Amino acid sequence: MQIFIALCTGLLFGIGLIVSGMFNPAKVLAFLDIAGNWDPSLLGTPMLLPTANRIDQPLVLGSLTFGIGWGLAGFCPGPALVALGTGELKAFIFVGAMLAGMAVFELIEGTEFPVRPQPTAHR
Repeated sequence: MQIFIALCTGLLFGIGLIVSGMFNPAKVLAFLDIAGNWDPSLLGTPMLLPTANRIDQPLVLGSLTFGIGWGLAGFCPGPALVALGTGELKAFIFVGAMLAGMAVFELIEGTEFPVRPQPTAHR
């Protein structure tokens, strides 16, 4: 079973690399060239930079919460998702807590992340 999970995880990761364009060294180098002609298209969607430029209480509290969670669990979101594929129990706990925290944030803030409108078929 462990080999099957590793195979599925590897296939999913490989497909993600292909879809994102990370198999193309020129695209990766352009993404990493932040001091030159930076190309953020590796992220797949238009880059929307925040317009807020002040340090406020929600930013500080969110940063502290993220840092405390990272320090306690030893995971940040990306590697935690990868660790799910290894069957790591701590990763399942961390991801569950992360999703719960995101849901609580949505309830408190009453905002939703923007969703792209789906194209409609013309009849």
